[in-house]
Amino acid sequence: MNTKIEKPEDLNQSEMARLIMDLLHRTIVHHTLWFREVEHQLGMPKALELMNETWEKSYPIQMRRLSEIFGFDLKDGVPAALLSKNKDELLKIMEEMSKNWLANDGIWFQTVESHYDIWEAKRCNDSCWARFSPFEASSIKNFLQLPEPAGLDGFKKALRFRMYGRLNIQSIVDDSSQSIIFQMNDCRVQSARKRRGLEDYPCKSAGLVEYRTFAETIDARIKTECIGCPPDLHPAEWFCSWRFYLPE
Repeated sequence: MNTKIEKPEDLNQSEMARLIMDLLHRTIVHHTLWFREVEHQLGMPKALELMNETWEKSYPIQMRRLSEIFGFDLKDGVPAALLSKNKDELLKIMEEMSKNWLANDGIWFQTVESHYDIWEAKRCNDSCWARFSPFEASSIKNFLQLPEPAGLDGFKKALRFRMYGRLNIQSIVDDSSQSIIFQMNDCRVQSARKRRGLEDYPCKSAGLVEYRTFAETIDARIKTECIGCPPDLHPAEWFCSWRFYLPE
């Protein structure tokens, strides 16, 4: 960049546009850091409660301002352009957004691994899931307006609304009146490794915290049991399998 640039007004049109995208990135990261710090200071349950309240207040302000800047219409707080899409188009958008989420997750992992090693990246990954999983559960629970307690029926519904739900092939089997078995039949990450001739990524440590915190956020009574997850050996029909149950 030109060393004579000292203030935003000195930027050319292209540079200003890139700066605007950087401002968007800063906003997203700042929002996340607020959540992280409230979780650190007040605990996860309170952080999730305050995150939901903050988002309900912040979202309409931000969307209204963005709609005015970019000249798009809002209907009930949603861009009208989205509402004009048919269901197949909207499902495709959900899938592409989920792919972006997964790509970002993988790039974070690879970046940390390239500077340190796979075990440092894995440690960061596991800690990230300990926070993202309950947040995602809370977000889904609020979106679906699940009852309290949500029970296994609510939990099964929530599992289908996860980011991974648009990317992986998964199945849910009723094990009994008080338990279900969830299987990840095709995992996008593990299948990609398999195509490259690599061993399964040992994701069990992340899964143990991911699935437990997701389940407990949907319904605090639900218990989690790992049936198998890499590095465990597993049959060809699934990569990982989990049992969720309500204690008798």
